[in-house]
Amino acid sequence: MSCGSLHLCSAPLIIMDLCTGLQERGLALQTLAACASPDMAIREGSPADLRKDLLEVPLPPWQECPSKPLQAKRAWLLYESRNLFAKENLNSMTEWQLNLYGGLINEPSNNWDIDYWATKAKPTPEVFENDVMVMLREFTKEQRLRQPDLEYLFEPSW
Repeated sequence: MSCGSLHLCSAPLIIMDLCTGLQERGLALQTLAACASPDMAIREGSPADLRKDLLEVPLPPWQECPSKPLQAKRAWLLYESRNLFAKENLNSMTEWQLNLYGGLINEPSNNWDIDYWATKAKPTPEVFENDVMVMLREFTKEQRLRQPDLEYLFEPSW
């Protein structure tokens, strides 16, 4: 769906403030139903558009929780990762490795990069080049690259 040079995605509308902002800019209501967030709208043909009108909410940096018991930390990391690597490896990780893994998966910019680093498609930053990354690379070599079903979360692993 488009309106002039503005193309909108086909996701459901979830942010009401966005509607107000687009209405103020004079866009038709039918185009609003196709957009879920400001960063899903792309202006074409305007190199001067620096996207200053988009709102970017910074995520707080991840912090270790040293007072959390080891079993609680493992359960939390399993929930956070929701992957087979975590299920198969968290129980054997030391507290140090659990902290490294927590930092790796919770750094906001790492979402897609972890896959690239594990498969060596991109070089791993020095800060993440550690025991856990070696374990992840070994695991990746042995597994098909797909998101696992969520049923495994309900099976006890420790």
